[in-house]
Amino acid sequence: MDKYSNELRPNTVLRQTADRYRQLRKRSGYTQQELAERSGVSLGSLKRFEQTGQVAFAFLLRLAHVLDTLSDFSPEPLTNERSQQELTAIFDRIEQEDERKFSGSSDVV
Repeated sequence: MDKYSNELRPNTVLRQTADRYRQLRKRSGYTQQELAERSGVSLGSLKRFEQTGQVAFAFLLRLAHVLDTLSDFSPEPLTNERSQQELTAIFDRIEQEDERKFSGSSDVV
């Protein structure tokens, strides 16, 4: 048995992505021709993507934009609540360390 048999493989993810986008297209009520026109992706590229999963990343982003799933590709912003709290705590620690370092200093500049 292959040690990677239980893991996702690139070809599996390609097919799953193509299947997901085909379903999204149909649920959105678009024909392949309509989605191709709205996204600026050629009809041939869209058909190939839905059949094989093969697509240029820029084209996939165009399709995602039209199908309102572009946020799936956006990294989580640093300003989310947890990250903001972590940054605040880090800055507070730095400030406290600086105060301790420089509070006893009598250097004249």
